Amino acid sequence: MEALKILVVDDEARMRKLVRDFLAIKGFRVVEAENGEQAVDIFFSQKDIALIILDVMMPKMDGWEVCKTIRQYSKVPIIMLTARGEERDELQGFDLGVDEYISKPFSPKILTARVEAILRRTNAAATEAVSVGGITIDKAARQVWIDGNPIELSYKEFELLNYFIDNQGMALSRENILNHVWNYDYFGDARTIDTHVKKLRSKLGSKGDYIKTVWGMGYKFEVN
Repeated sequence: MEALKILVVDDEARMRKLVRDFLAIKGFRVVEAENGEQAVDIFFSQKDIALIILDVMMPKMDGWEVCKTIRQYSKVPIIMLTARGEERDELQGFDLGVDEYISKPFSPKILTARVEAILRRTNAAATEAVSVGGITIDKAARQVWIDGNPIELSYKEFELLNYFIDNQGMALSRENILNHVWNYDYFGDARTIDTHVKKLRSKLGSKGDYIKTVWGMGYKFEVN
């Protein structure tokens, strides 16, 4: 099986080398870009990029603009790297369709673990669609239909819905959801989950009522 290709975008050569070396140990092929414009050019010229690791603060085009540009055409998983730690920056990243958000300084081993987790979930797709309460989810194609009409979900929204449907009728704590949807090494909090649940409910329309809040605990997916 051919090694998966990852695009690493950072204006610091030292940071690119650090990430590249750790990914190479795990058998990934790495392509580098030193600014946002170069990243966009590489992504659209090479059709086999499996994941992007993207810094926020860069010359010519920052990470937000790169993400916004790519998301118009692709749902490729994106991990955002940033020196910022403010909540509004993290929420902006999720609004733009970022799949993971890691603040600098970070552990290269943790970053590599998250890359592997995202790619496992992306590639370990089921072979058939599942339908429940008017929602059809095709894990292989990563597509969702509501009463036969397709809807667009981000990578994490899809994973969240998939987890809810796989565990319908069960009360799921926020910690449990973080561990399974964001992987065990994600140091997030309730705001991350609540933000994604709110967006998912909105996109599901009336079917969003299937996602019930379990006060003081988390959520439960239950068809009325």
